[in-house]
Amino acid sequence: MAPQPTPLYFDNNATTRVAPEVLEEMLPLLTDLYGNPSSMHRFGGQVGRLLARARERVAAGLGCSPEEIVFTSCGTESDNTALHSAVTANPGKKHLVTTRVEHPAVLNVAQHLEKRGYDVTWLGVDSQGLLDLDELRRALRDDTALVSVMFANNETGTIYPMADIAALCKERGVLLHTDAVQAVGKVPMDLATLGVDYLALSGHKLHAPKGVGALYVRRGAPLRPFMLGGHQERGRRAGTENMASIVALGKAVELATAHIADENTRVRALRDRLERGLLESIPDARRNGHADQRLPNTTNISFKYVEGEAILLLMDELGICASSGSACTSGSLEPSHVLRALGVPFTFAHGSIRFSLSRYNTEAEVDTVLREMPGIIARLRAMSPFREGADAPDGGACACSCATPGGGTH
Repeated sequence: MAPQPTPLYFDNNATTRVAPEVLEEMLPLLTDLYGNPSSMHRFGGQVGRLLARARERVAAGLGCSPEEIVFTSCGTESDNTALHSAVTANPGKKHLVTTRVEHPAVLNVAQHLEKRGYDVTWLGVDSQGLLDLDELRRALRDDTALVSVMFANNETGTIYPMADIAALCKERGVLLHTDAVQAVGKVPMDLATLGVDYLALSGHKLHAPKGVGALYVRRGAPLRPFMLGGHQERGRRAGTENMASIVALGKAVELATAHIADENTRVRALRDRLERGLLESIPDARRNGHADQRLPNTTNISFKYVEGEAILLLMDELGICASSGSACTSGSLEPSHVLRALGVPFTFAHGSIRFSLSRYNTEAEVDTVLREMPGIIARLRAMSPFREGADAPDGGACACSCATPGGGTH
């Protein structure tokens, strides 16, 4: 297979490149340092010390104690472990509170629990993706086992007021979990004061490899592992540790912490330049999500009358990588559940593109996207049956079901 040219990569909320410094630290674990960290001999013991250092690095980046970090295989496992722990530790409590804009790693678990007889309150969001904290306050009950609210939305980047949410939960004695997969490394965190009980993160979102994650468990919060076996992770997660990736995660968190100022200045400025340029040069385009209360690397823009998948295909021909805000699959025209929850009109929701930057993006790359996108959108609109003045099929009705979790339709 012929090598592909270096892509213009604007899909960092999907996954990130492994940082060279991270790769350098993990390679010895794949070659010379193959000992088992649980072994009694010195050959394994040196690997055990690297495990301890990785835990210390992750804890330092989050502002917590190393003993509060459990290594996992990914963010989804971390989320599942947190929800499983909360409901298993509180068998008499059959109520959960979460939002309609969660990642499937939480959303599908909540729906599964709902089928098993749990009562789930699905919090809505406004047109900018923000929660109503009074609605959350009213939702809390004596039998609420857990509140799960993502730290930042993966599609729009909208950040939720976790400290305020934690205060409400603490007031009612309710456990709080947050999926922080998109937020760790992009916004400062101090878990010693934030007040959450569980926090999930994933390595490949912050320049470590895929297949490693971590779960923060506040000291005193219940943990009920669903992977049983050996004593690894102090009996909290069985299975021989994925040492190369754990060492990589520790280094990646250390680097992300060091670059967090750059993320919130230079990267934010690049994101704003891209967003402003697209909105100014392309008519009938809109930003989805809050203008300020969001991750510094993320913008989600909808282009009216075109399909996101078609946009991505034409971008791909130019080597530009991004994601569609639409979850359309073959034979289905389902738009993103997040955009549906925001009430984005279907003529916009189907043409949504998420651009997510990293510290490796450059101004020249942004300028290339700004130069190419107007022509792509104009070309697709010329073929669109929904374009202005065209006779829309079925009178312009949405072809999807547009149902949102736990709620009605838009």
